[in-house]
Amino acid sequence: MRALGLDVGSKTIGVALTDEVGIAAHPLTVLARVGNSGDSAAVLALCVEHRVTDVVVGIPYELSGRIGLRAKRVGDLVVAVRAVLPEEIRIHEQDERFTTAEANRVLLEADVSRQKRKDVIDQQAAALILQGWLDLQRRSS
Repeated sequence: MRALGLDVGSKTIGVALTDEVGIAAHPLTVLARVGNSGDSAAVLALCVEHRVTDVVVGIPYELSGRIGLRAKRVGDLVVAVRAVLPEEIRIHEQDERFTTAEANRVLLEADVSRQKRKDVIDQQAAALILQGWLDLQRRSS
């Protein structure tokens, strides 16, 4: 199993990838948003390149747990990605509340400079989303 994690923002998509055995998530890259059609094509290309079996998308629920405007926009991208992925690649939604704040904390603790944090925060958040999903999979099996 190899999974791709996505932290979808309004301007960028942070991307993370599991290791070969599906135990740990690692930051991979950041994609510039170009619209759902182009974004879904970029996700498909990454899935093919890395032989991905699962895509985990962070859903930015509101603090109350409701689906707000941001979550609806991410949902629109999920629909576009589902339309281009082969059936054998599964898409999962993962609650991503607080992941960007957590990613920032991790990078601060690692003494990463402000400029470098800005460059890697989205992919670090994607790694946290993906790792959370991996941990849930392990607990439920």
